[in-house]
Amino acid sequence: MKIIVDSACDLPLSYLEENQVEVLPLFVIMGDQEYTDMYEITNEKIYDFIKEGKHPRTSQVSLEKFYTCFHKLAMKSENSIYITLSSELSGTYQTAMIAYNQVKEEFPKWDLRIIDSQNASLGIALMAREAIEMLENGFSIDEIEERVRFMIDHTVSLFTVQDLNYLAEGGRLSKSGAFLGSLLNIHPLLQVVDGKLVPQEKFRGRKRVLNRMYERLEKEADQIKEQTILIVHTNDHEIVQEMKEYITQNMKPAEIIDYPIGAVISAHTGMGTIGIFYLNQFE
Repeated sequence: MKIIVDSACDLPLSYLEENQVEVLPLFVIMGDQEYTDMYEITNEKIYDFIKEGKHPRTSQVSLEKFYTCFHKLAMKSENSIYITLSSELSGTYQTAMIAYNQVKEEFPKWDLRIIDSQNASLGIALMAREAIEMLENGFSIDEIEERVRFMIDHTVSLFTVQDLNYLAEGGRLSKSGAFLGSLLNIHPLLQVVDGKLVPQEKFRGRKRVLNRMYERLEKEADQIKEQTILIVHTNDHEIVQEMKEYITQNMKPAEIIDYPIGAVISAHTGMGTIGIFYLNQFE
């Protein structure tokens, strides 16, 4: 059996390859150049591009790439689970379904479960890591799918961003609101709700929005001492270290892991993005 993810999961390619996960990359467009996410562009390169005041664009996995991947797995009779980027944020899920139906005509017995994560970045990673571990421990495709779908209903994905103009570019915030918010040092707390990035609250200064994240984590995370908490960032190592120390000392989760945000997601959120991911019901 094979676990499949797209590059919007923001897990390191080295981790995915080590665990024999099939990766379907999206694309990042910088100027006139198109790059295959994870393979042809590094996080650092896109961060530098953003720091120059430029706005990268992205495009979804192509139908051809989906068909090629699925056809290869079907020929080997390798049943699979694909955890996709939210269908509310990308057409990736819909395109995957088209490719699957095409391959299914030739290989009707091949079993592929395409699961809309209704999430992005490490919200997907939280589910993918669990699926990988379950696969290693011999769980069936039905058991893994059931757990992933449970996690979809109970994953909390909180974000804050530094540059409100990136949210305005993506239609998440009015341009006048972004301008005023930047002048007032406003940091929004955003949450992925039903697959969409939704503003929740606004705070003056980064410290206040981070404190709100801690409050919510402490209040909402179920059985936190059993959980792995994930943090995503744009190489803000000092802030991340402070976050990890605070959460460890005050809440004592089983583990905290941080990863840099990937090229596709950072193209829409900009620099200074911080996200935290956990379950509000563990089992």
